[in-house]
Amino acid sequence: MANSSSITQFLLLPFPGTRQLQLLHFCLFLAIYLAALLGNGLIITTIAGDYHLHTPMYFFLLNLALLDLGAISCTVPKSMANSLRDTRGISYLGCAAQLFFFAFFMSAEYFLLTTMSYDRYVAICRPLHYETLLGSRVCLPLAAAAWACSFLYALLHTANTFSLPLCQGNTVDQFFCEIPQILKLSCSTSYLRELWLIVASACLFFVCFVLIVVSYVQIFRAVLRIPSQQGRHKAFATCLPHLVVVSSFVSTAIFAHLKPSSISSPSLNLVVSVLYSVVPPAVNPLIYSLRNQELNAALSQLITGCFQKQ
Repeated sequence: MANSSSITQFLLLPFPGTRQLQLLHFCLFLAIYLAALLGNGLIITTIAGDYHLHTPMYFFLLNLALLDLGAISCTVPKSMANSLRDTRGISYLGCAAQLFFFAFFMSAEYFLLTTMSYDRYVAICRPLHYETLLGSRVCLPLAAAAWACSFLYALLHTANTFSLPLCQGNTVDQFFCEIPQILKLSCSTSYLRELWLIVASACLFFVCFVLIVVSYVQIFRAVLRIPSQQGRHKAFATCLPHLVVVSSFVSTAIFAHLKPSSISSPSLNLVVSVLYSVVPPAVNPLIYSLRNQELNAALSQLITGCFQKQ
C-alpha cells in the first residue's frame, strides 16, 4: 500500500487502442486545441480592439474566452504529450497543479455564466436601468469576484485533497487529475473532510444554478410580453447562445459526476469527461459568434484589416 509521501508521480488513464489510435487521439486533440486557441483568441482580440464592443455583455464574453483558454490548456497538452510518447505518467506536483488550475478555470466559468445570466436579465427586463445596474463600476467587481472566489475555491480543494494520505496506489481513472479521482486513492476513513468541502461547494453551485433559472424565467416572461414577433425574436436571440452554453456545461458536468454506477464504464467515463472538459472551450466561440451580428462584423473587419496590412 502506497502513501502520499512515497508517491512521486501518478498514472493517468490512457486512451485505449493500438499505437495508431493513440496517434489519432493526438491529432484529434491537437485539432480541437488549435480550434479553441483560434476561436477564443479571435474573440479576445476582437472585443479588446473594437471600442463598439466595450459593453458589459462583451466584457463578460472576453473573460469567458480567457477562462476557456485556461481550462483547455491545463489538460489537453499533457494528454497529447502522453499519447505522442506512449506514456501515462504525470508528476506529483504536475498533478496538483493540473487539479488546481482545472478547478479554478471551471468554477470561474460557472460563476461567470451566472453573472452573464444576470446581464441578460437586466438587458431584457430592465433595459432603462442597464447602465446603472451594469456599468463599468459594477462589471469589474463582478468579474473580479468570480476570479477571486474561484481561486480560493481551487486553492482550498487542492490543499485539502493533497493533504489526505493516499493509500490506494497512484493510478488515476481519468486522462487528467481532478478531485473525485484523487479522492478515490485516499484512505477510506480520511476523506470525509474533503467530502464536507465538496458538499458545501455543491450547495454554492446549486445557488448559482437557481439564480440562472430564476433569471431566465423572468427573461422568458418579459420576452413573451413583447408585442411584435420580430422584437421577441431579437430579444431571445441575444440569450440563446448563453442558454446553450449553460445547458451543455451544466448537463455534461452533472452527468459526469452523478451518473449511476450501473452504467459507468472506463470508455463512457472517458467520452463524458472529454465532452465537459475539452469540447466546450472549442465550441463556445462558435456558439457565441454564430448569430451575433455585431461580433461577426467586428471579426470580419479585424480579418480584413489583417489581410490589407499584408
